[in-house]
Amino acid sequence: MRSPWYKKLSLVFGHRPPLNWLLLCLVSVFVLIALLGSSSSNAFDSVSSSVRSDIYSNYRRLKEQALSDYLELKNLGTDHVKDIGLCGKERENYVPCYNVSANLLAGLKDGEEFDRHCEVSRDQQHCLIRSPKDYKTPLTWPSGRDVVWSGNVKLSKDQFLSSGSMTKRLMLLEENQISFHSDDGMIIDGVKDYSHQIAEMIGLGGDSEFREAGVRNVLDIGCGFGSFGAHLLSLNLMAVCMAAYELTGSQVQLALERGLPAIIGNFISRQLPFPSLSYDMVHCTQCGIFWDDKDGTFLIEVDRVLKPGGYFVLTSPKSRQQDSSAGTKKVSISAPFEEFTQKLCWNLLEQQEETFIWQKTTDAQCHVSRKQSSIPLCNGDDDKSYYRPLAQCISGTTNKRWSPIQNRSSGSLSSSELEVHGINPEDFSEDMEFWRSALRNYWSLLTPLIFSDHPKRPGDEDPMPPHNMVRNVMDMNAHYGGLNAALLEARKSVWVMNVVPISECNTLPVILDQGFAGILHNWCEPFPTYPRTYDMLHAKGLFSHLATERCSMVDLVLEMDRILRPEGWVIISDKIGPIERARTLVTQLRWEARVIDLQNGSDQRLLLCQKPFVRK
Repeated sequence: MRSPWYKKLSLVFGHRPPLNWLLLCLVSVFVLIALLGSSSSNAFDSVSSSVRSDIYSNYRRLKEQALSDYLELKNLGTDHVKDIGLCGKERENYVPCYNVSANLLAGLKDGEEFDRHCEVSRDQQHCLIRSPKDYKTPLTWPSGRDVVWSGNVKLSKDQFLSSGSMTKRLMLLEENQISFHSDDGMIIDGVKDYSHQIAEMIGLGGDSEFREAGVRNVLDIGCGFGSFGAHLLSLNLMAVCMAAYELTGSQVQLALERGLPAIIGNFISRQLPFPSLSYDMVHCTQCGIFWDDKDGTFLIEVDRVLKPGGYFVLTSPKSRQQDSSAGTKKVSISAPFEEFTQKLCWNLLEQQEETFIWQKTTDAQCHVSRKQSSIPLCNGDDDKSYYRPLAQCISGTTNKRWSPIQNRSSGSLSSSELEVHGINPEDFSEDMEFWRSALRNYWSLLTPLIFSDHPKRPGDEDPMPPHNMVRNVMDMNAHYGGLNAALLEARKSVWVMNVVPISECNTLPVILDQGFAGILHNWCEPFPTYPRTYDMLHAKGLFSHLATERCSMVDLVLEMDRILRPEGWVIISDKIGPIERARTLVTQLRWEARVIDLQNGSDQRLLLCQKPFVRK
C-alpha cells in the first residue's frame, strides 16, 4: 500500500522521478552533512585561531568541496566548465600584440608595424600555450644564471655562435645547454672591466660605489644576453633589460630564462610604460637605435625617464672616427647628436674610446634659461605614460619628485621622501608589516603537499621551502612594492616585476625610487613578455578591480598561464566571489588549486595554484 505522500509526488514528477531531481536531492543531503560537520569543526577552529590567528584551516573539506563542485557541474551538463585545449606547436613562443602583418594591413608604417599594437591584433583564440618538446625545468638560482637549457629558448646554434659582442659572448657546453661566464669564474668578455670603466668615468673609485653615488636602478636598452645586467645585480643594483620583440634569438627571453629582469619594449613611436624621472642610469651598448633620428625624439624619451643627475651611457663602435694630434683614431659623435644633447641640458662627462657618458642636469630651470635654443616644456602630468605617442617636449621639471639622485638617502626611503610621493610614513610602515606576515604564510604554503590529502599548514614543523625555490616573481597589483621589500628582507633569491595597473592609483614612482623593477600595465591587455618566463604570480585584489573595468577574467587567467612556467605558482588574494570564479577558471586549465579561508572574520580568501607540467 503506497503512502499518500508518494501519490502526491507521483502527480508532480510521475511514477519515476527524473534523474536530475534525484541528483539534486543527493547533493542537498551532502551539503547538509557538510554544514553540520563544519559547525563542529568551526568550534574547534575558533579555539585554535585564538592561539595562532594566521593559521589557515579546513584544507581537506575545501579540497573535497572543490572536487565535488567540479564533478557535479560536469555531471549536470554545464557548458561553462570545459577543459581548455592546447594551442598548436606554432604558438610555443607566441607573444600577443606583435603582429607585423596585421599592423601593415592596418596602415601602420615607418617602423610602427614592429611596435606593440594590441588594438590591432585582438586574438580570440582560447587555448593554452604548450611548452616545446625539449623544454626542461630551469636550474635554480644562481646556477640558472650561468647555464640554461637550449630547448627552453628559441635560439639557433648559428645565432649564439655568431654573436661576438661583449654582452653576447657565450659558449656551448653540451648540445642541450648554453653556458655563460659568471662573476665568480674566469671572465673573458670584459664585463667587469667595462663596469669599472663606467664607474671611473663618472668619478668613482670603482663600480662597488654606484649605490653611494645615487645609482640604484638601470634601464639596459638592447641588453644582449644580459651579461652586463647580471654583473650589476651582483652589485645590488636593479638592472632591467629592455629590448624589441624578436621572433628568434630574443634578448628578453634569454635574459628572463637566466633569471634576470627583462621586458619587451622599444624606441619607435610610443613612450615607454614608465613615469617621468624613473631611472638613475640608461645604458646602451650597440643597441641598434639611431639616437639622432626623428629630430632627437628618442633622446627626449631618455631624458624623460632619467632622474635629475642621472647618466646616459652610450657605447657604439659605429660612431665616427677622427685623427687626433697623436696620430691615433678618436671616436666622436655626430654634430646633430652633440647639438641635441646640449639642448637637453646634458653635460658630456667623459669619453673613452667608444664609450660616452652624459649627465642629466639637476637644474629644473635650465631649459627656461635657454628659451631660444632649447626644447619646449611639456604641459600637464605624464606620470601615467602608458604607450603615449613620443613627445617633442621636456617632462618632469615641475614634478615634486625632481631631486638629484646624489641627494637621496642611502638606505630605505625617508619620511620626507615618502611625503613627496603623498604617502603617510605610518601607512607605509603598516603596509610593510602586513607583507612581512603575509610572506611568512605564503612561503610556508609553497609545497605540493598543500594539494595532498593531508596538506601542510603554515607554522607546521615541516621544513620551509628553500630560499631559491622561485626566482622570477611578478606582483600583478603591486601597490607600494611591499611584497618585493618583504622578499628582499627575508633574503629570498628572487627579483620582482612590480606591475601597477593603469586604472589604479599610480604608485610606480615610489616602487622605482626604492630601487625595484616595475612597469605600468593594462591587465585588459597581454603583458609584454614571452611565454614561460615567471616562476610565481601574485595578485592581491586584482580580480575584484578588473571586474569593475569590465575586463575578461577568462583572458586574464589564460594570460597568466601563458607567462607562467610549468610547475610555477600563483597566489590570488581577493574576496570570496572573485576567488570562486577564478577557481572555476583555473580548474579548466587543469591547475592544482586550493581555496584557503583566512580565519580573521573577513570575506578575504587565498587561492593557491600550481600549473602542471604538461608534456604533449
